[in-house]
Amino acid sequence: MTKTYTVTVRYAGGEQRRGPVTMGQANMIRCMLRDEPEHINIHAVWPVPEGTGTESAIDALRALVVRHEALRTTFPHAPGEAPREQVVAAEGEFTVTVVDHDEQPPEGHAEDLARRDRVGRFHLDRDFGLRISLVAVEGVPLSVALAASHAVTDISALSVLEEDWHALLAGRTLPAVTAFTPLDLAAEEATPGGLRRSEASLRHWERIIRTGPQAMFAEPGAVGAEVEAEQLTLRSLRGAQALALVAERTGGLPSTVLLTAWCALIAHRTGQSSCVAAVPTSNRFLPRLARSVNTVSQDALLSLDVRVPSFDALLRKAWGAALNAYRHSQFDAVRLWEMIDAVTYERGSRFARDVVFNDVSTLPTEPAADADRPELDVVRGPAQVLPARVLTFVDETTPVLRLGMWVDPALFTPDEAEGFLTGLVRLLEAAATEDVPLTALTGVTGVRPVERGAGWRLVDGSWVSPPEVAEVLSGALGGVPVHVTDGAPDEDGLTAFLACGGSPLTPEEAHAALMDALPGRPGVLAPRRYVIVRDAPAEADRTSAWLGQRILREGAGRDRRS
Repeated sequence: MTKTYTVTVRYAGGEQRRGPVTMGQANMIRCMLRDEPEHINIHAVWPVPEGTGTESAIDALRALVVRHEALRTTFPHAPGEAPREQVVAAEGEFTVTVVDHDEQPPEGHAEDLARRDRVGRFHLDRDFGLRISLVAVEGVPLSVALAASHAVTDISALSVLEEDWHALLAGRTLPAVTAFTPLDLAAEEATPGGLRRSEASLRHWERIIRTGPQAMFAEPGAVGAEVEAEQLTLRSLRGAQALALVAERTGGLPSTVLLTAWCALIAHRTGQSSCVAAVPTSNRFLPRLARSVNTVSQDALLSLDVRVPSFDALLRKAWGAALNAYRHSQFDAVRLWEMIDAVTYERGSRFARDVVFNDVSTLPTEPAADADRPELDVVRGPAQVLPARVLTFVDETTPVLRLGMWVDPALFTPDEAEGFLTGLVRLLEAAATEDVPLTALTGVTGVRPVERGAGWRLVDGSWVSPPEVAEVLSGALGGVPVHVTDGAPDEDGLTAFLACGGSPLTPEEAHAALMDALPGRPGVLAPRRYVIVRDAPAEADRTSAWLGQRILREGAGRDRRS
């Protein structure tokens, strides 16, 4: 039998403050207003130390709220508008739901509660930023299950809160908070130096979005903007030992070594000359951000050119590429997306954040028990819907290598998904003793590059299917005949021929219609030139036949949006 009741917890003693939102808050608020709650809210489970009573556990939670301004923050805003301001309360209340069982609950019960509480949307203007459940057995607390608003905290912040909470329960006196509060960070971002960093970040992103692949996974089967994927968890003592040996042999940091191996394998599997990946946790490299209870979750955008002969050469490049990404992870999110929209409309692409690498291994964690250190083990977990095709979380690198990965099941069979993880370990083991030629990755890892087929072309840095471009463009224009061909030898782009049948179709209208149809189609890149004729030729599959038709209008179509 289970008894569930709610405790209302009053707090007082903080300072009331008000000011602008940070760049990270604005970024996450934008995502919260756009995405489904279960995709953007976050969660955690904290074990309760033995001997802790319910009242002590709740008192320590109250102390956390007084200590950290982010937990007392709301975001007032007018209906239909995104918040631009944050308000820190000096006093208030929150609730704790106590779930008291008369016997030990099933394994994973607290995790299930936390995931359940992620599903509801947080009201930014009034809701407390944490949904807290205290799981107990016959009045004895076992764990705290949290769901959190991503406008208030991120994964690193939840880890800091857990550390502080355990310290309070142990009776330790916490030092004064020296990390940036959200309002401190907002003030720093508004300084001339902060504004310069934001501008530099926008230039960094623009360069990659103008020149890099529009999607890493542009291949047959890659459709839709979201995928439902099972979690795979790798635990490997061999992987951790090999990672340490590679770091010792090369002098590289273990985190950089692992990122290099992962990027090499992603680029190899996708047949890309660079690995473009979002690296969300890499924006806590400044000392006053390292332990900030705040959401500083703004992607660092990594672009690593893999056109080098060997693993060691790639590792040497990876450190600089990662540092460059980290340095450019503070930006005005509104201006960033305005830039992305403008650049992709001009380029005729759709930026796909389809590969994410999130290394949280530096966050405090309970060390694995000896029995939980297998040589190499991959287990399957629950499925969830994600706006990415490959998402990787690095949870631990020593004494075991432990990471979670979700991959698009339309692109990886179950064996291929597990093979990618075991291939990562095999690559580390090979690089532990000697340099590995990148041309040998298939043999070393067992991971094979994708086979796209004869119809695919590498155009303007992106893999593209011209037949799919023609199909999508025709459908976007109501079924008009379309023929798409590679551009002239001196052009880097596609040319689309369209038979308008006498309707007043313009290149601008054609481009706007195609851009509206691009989301979820990573194999489609807009033509550089639209050529409009009245009627399709009899031999509609031959470019020379289309060139024989009288041209009514032609152009790039980028001048304006229809």
